[in-house]
Amino acid sequence: MTTDRPVAGALLEVDSLQLGPIQTNCYVVRELGSSRAVVVDPGAEPARVLAHLAEAGLELDAILVTHCHWDHIGAVAGLVEATGAPVWMSATETPALEHPEQFSMPGMPQVPPATVDHQLEGGERIELAGIALDVLTAPGHSPGHLVFLAEGVQDASGDGYEQPPVAFVGDVVFRGSVGRTDLPFADGDTLMASIDRLVARLHPDTVLLSGHGGPTTMAAELATNPFLRRA
Repeated sequence: MTTDRPVAGALLEVDSLQLGPIQTNCYVVRELGSSRAVVVDPGAEPARVLAHLAEAGLELDAILVTHCHWDHIGAVAGLVEATGAPVWMSATETPALEHPEQFSMPGMPQVPPATVDHQLEGGERIELAGIALDVLTAPGHSPGHLVFLAEGVQDASGDGYEQPPVAFVGDVVFRGSVGRTDLPFADGDTLMASIDRLVARLHPDTVLLSGHGGPTTMAAELATNPFLRRA
């Protein structure tokens, strides 16, 4: 049985739900005390996501998708139907959600189609549910993979964080590993270049919330992850 666990605190509240047959992380994100939320990568079980929102008294402002793989988009259509929330996703990968039948693979669950309301190119700063997010491009695991970065909040001294930056990194990097590149449209060299850019861009204290597994930090991965230690 899966459990919903808090994974970030202070001024940003993030709950993680492990959904679907391969337990993909879906994140429900809100400002501390806010009744408005953003959902990142609802991969399956839309009823469970909706129940979580209802139990927490949250209104869904937007759905964010890091990338187009079936285990990250399977519940998008159900959430849109129930809430009318707009979908934000890579322009490159929009066809995979709007016409999923063209990208289905044998043995993979069917993904209901949904309209992408806001197609992202990378480099944007968006504000949803009162949360400012920088949109970073990180292709390699998939051709239009995005990372959503919430900047940290410094403490009163200015030397540390009341809340460190939080990056929703999808399947680019995991605790001790990185995303697969043996999938259609994936590329290992492109993924490594994306990781190099993330290493340069993200503060070591940044909390990394991945599509699978538990949270980690950039500092921890720089110290232990062989794919980041090479960067």
